[in-house]
Amino acid sequence: MTKAEIVSEIASKTGIEKIAIQTIIEEFMNVVKENMSAGENVYLRGFGSFIVKKRAEKIGRNISKNTSVVVPAHYIPAFKPAKPFVEEVKNSVK
Repeated sequence: MTKAEIVSEIASKTGIEKIAIQTIIEEFMNVVKENMSAGENVYLRGFGSFIVKKRAEKIGRNISKNTSVVVPAHYIPAFKPAKPFVEEVKNSVK
């Protein structure tokens, strides 16, 4: 499902204009990105958590050149679904 399809579905269910819904979704994503970029997690009770994970420094291999490279420590965004969300998907998808 794409963002445009989400906007269309919400518009048809709520009767709100698509442009207003698109603006709200864009702002939601911006708020999540801004907070995660600042190192804060975003918790949506009953849905899930957008969390920032730290990856430790490690040694990687470039097998084509047969060399080792140091991959520095870094942060990555992750999503952890809430239990009700997991259960609903588990019981619905076949």
